[in-house]
Amino acid sequence: MLRFFLHRVAMAIPTVIIVSITVFGLIRLIPGNPAELLLGDMADDRQIAALETELGLDKSLPQQFLIWSENALSGDLGRSIINDEPVLPLVASRFVISGEIVLIAVVLAAILAVPAGIIAAWRQNSVTDLALVGSATLLLSIPTFWLGLLLLLLFGLKLGWLPVLGYVSLRDNFTEGLIYIILPVATLVMHEMGVLLRMSRASTLEVLRLDYITHARAKGLSEMAVLWRHAFKNAFGPTWTMIGLILGNLLGGIAVIETVFSIPGLGRLMVDSIFQRDYPVIQGCLLFVALSYVVVNLIIDLFYPLFDPRVTAQ
Repeated sequence: MLRFFLHRVAMAIPTVIIVSITVFGLIRLIPGNPAELLLGDMADDRQIAALETELGLDKSLPQQFLIWSENALSGDLGRSIINDEPVLPLVASRFVISGEIVLIAVVLAAILAVPAGIIAAWRQNSVTDLALVGSATLLLSIPTFWLGLLLLLLFGLKLGWLPVLGYVSLRDNFTEGLIYIILPVATLVMHEMGVLLRMSRASTLEVLRLDYITHARAKGLSEMAVLWRHAFKNAFGPTWTMIGLILGNLLGGIAVIETVFSIPGLGRLMVDSIFQRDYPVIQGCLLFVALSYVVVNLIIDLFYPLFDPRVTAQ
């Protein structure tokens, strides 16, 4: 197990390095000059050059990357060009908001979708199976921003049950905070349920065709015992991997949901910073997203042997 752990950690290190280089390079492709944006149209070339020197933008790209990476390793992601705040605490505070919503949504989606997928596989080609798979396909086909707007229109404007705009942190007021995140969490849950249900169904169908399932049935075990004691553990491995991918994808793509529901999370901060050409904040946001994706998938890999004993022997 220790060898497996060290192997996975060693594989994550070059991924982080490549991602850091990619993030730094892509930011420089954004059109516009932060110095010109800060000083306005009335600034002359000398003022722009002086501010570029102050911000370190006058150095070559390799020099800028080395300075940024050295500072990042020590926990210093720089300061925001727009409001002069330290980037690390700013990004971390927004990341917590996004992380809470994404984590709650994925856990709820897994709790609802995995059993539904197992039932659909058990009742293959029945009305239940067709209804569950059809519902999953429908949820997958609806864009999240459109689904969120529909929920806002129905439960916020028409019925008036839930707030349309605003956000309250769960740490400040747990009960009120839950009310404000019901709609964004429900939007993500409904969409991701489609992915997890289909994956759970497919992996369960594959396991149900194996010989040891036939042997368990021949021993006289009930169908529930066959499903949950024998089929579930081996069928859950691919679904567990998909959960990790969904977590990483949602952390990187939650900007749309945060924009629809006016949530001050990491995605919203990244979008605002792109429009303002705030290089340090953009780099900090992208680096947090990339590192979270790597860490989540590392955790998924480390726990995978619990669902597939064959991996431990590798």
